[in-house]
Amino acid sequence: MDRSEQPMIRLQGVGKTYPDGTVAVQELDLDVPRGKTVCLVGPSGCGKSTTLRMVNRLIEPTSGTITLEGEDVTSTDPVALRRRIGYVIQQVGLFPHQSIRTNVATVPSLLGWEKKRSHERADELMSLVGLDPDQYADRYPHQLSGGQRQRVGVARALAADPPVLLMDEPFGAVDPVVRGRLQDEFARISRDLDKTVLFVTHDIDEAVRLGDKVAVFDVGGRLAQFDVPAKILGDPADDFVAEFVGASRGLRRLSVTPIERDDLEPLDDRPTQEQLDISCSLEDALAIMMRYDDGVVAVTEDDQPVGVLTPNGVHKALRRSVAAS
Repeated sequence: MDRSEQPMIRLQGVGKTYPDGTVAVQELDLDVPRGKTVCLVGPSGCGKSTTLRMVNRLIEPTSGTITLEGEDVTSTDPVALRRRIGYVIQQVGLFPHQSIRTNVATVPSLLGWEKKRSHERADELMSLVGLDPDQYADRYPHQLSGGQRQRVGVARALAADPPVLLMDEPFGAVDPVVRGRLQDEFARISRDLDKTVLFVTHDIDEAVRLGDKVAVFDVGGRLAQFDVPAKILGDPADDFVAEFVGASRGLRRLSVTPIERDDLEPLDDRPTQEQLDISCSLEDALAIMMRYDDGVVAVTEDDQPVGVLTPNGVHKALRRSVAAS
């Protein structure tokens, strides 16, 4: 297999059983594709965080193999391994007596980068996550809001340009409005940087919003289903997945249903409302359409109009989504 086609992270038969007999993860097979985001979701105690921590060996597996870019992580020095992997947790863990710039530059400094280069990289990443370095670089963690500290945590994880990010409920400790903004920012960064991300959450809405694929864990560390979000929502593998996803999964489907050119009607002289990009979801389109009586929006690609989305087009997109699942 060509290296570019190999999964960035592969877990084969991975299990974790504690000395008291508690099974945290059962015989887990999971491939994380290169450059994609895989969300691990499930109730408390289902093994999703344990799985994440086994990848960077904060927890050692009791069975199976885990490879990173084809290399068995259990044969790698754990400290060197962790410096190749960005790690973001809910309680950010910033150093309280160091400036934000110094916090972000932690790993480059450990890797021996020159101070000037480390600081330039820190400033670049603060800008990337929406924190103006002129305003925030010399502040200290206690001078930032919870959402700002989470942004610093993401910037710090990206500082040495690791190919892989592990994120353990990174936005769980902030209020819903800030959480939504952080999710949007993370989705933008993921697209721009082409990172491979393993993302743990207990929130199915967050999982389907951010994940290219979603792994649903059952209590006892069993992988119940692993698929693209539309499939998880439209065709749950068993009763547990159906119950976990919930009765509103039909509404959640809107957030993962794309608009395609076949859903559009030709451009004409009819009045249209706001424009939207063809890469947006059906949920985004409906949010615009519901604000206007005629419910028609122009759709663009690279700022060039390509068609008009009407309620009939919305129905067509939904029918296609249901048929595909």
